[in-house]
Amino acid sequence: MRTTGLVLAAGAGSRFGGPKGLARTTAGEPWVQRAVRMLVAAGCDEVLVAVGARGADVAALVPPSARVVVVDDWADGLAATLRAGLDAVVPSDAEALVVTPVDTPDAPPEAVRRVLRRAGGERAPSDVLARAVYAGRPGHPVLLGRAHWAGVRETLAGDAGAGRYLAAHGAVEVECGDLWSGADVDHGPR
Repeated sequence: MRTTGLVLAAGAGSRFGGPKGLARTTAGEPWVQRAVRMLVAAGCDEVLVAVGARGADVAALVPPSARVVVVDDWADGLAATLRAGLDAVVPSDAEALVVTPVDTPDAPPEAVRRVLRRAGGERAPSDVLARAVYAGRPGHPVLLGRAHWAGVRETLAGDAGAGRYLAAHGAVEVECGDLWSGADVDHGPR
């Protein structure tokens, strides 16, 4: 299955204290670089990074192996970021899109690989629809087969992502709680 990864890194990070696309580990590694490396290690054929708030600064941290997608209307919320990512991948030959937010710097490549393996089953690659769950709690990565891109796009509004669409269309839930916590980082250093 030809798969594109999408890192959501366009938000202003108001609770965090600034754009999460600029955040770094305690060792100084940009989260955006970690996210790209994780998607490449998991087997994504291409990686896109959606940038918005302080976009030029975030884009400067994106490794050359990934493609930057500028989200002009990033202030409209998560929906705008995901919509821009979907629009950027449509012209490609990708059959599926793996979505992960930049604020999950501890996400391991195995979570993506597990979702990719378990989601396929009898479905054609373009029909897959899955998400990682952690002790049954929905999280990331999310896997969207090409056949679902238009439907997901139509349901996007405000600061909501694909969650409603995934629930309404029976997305495969793939337990990944044994790999890591699944927690995103909402607050910056205090």
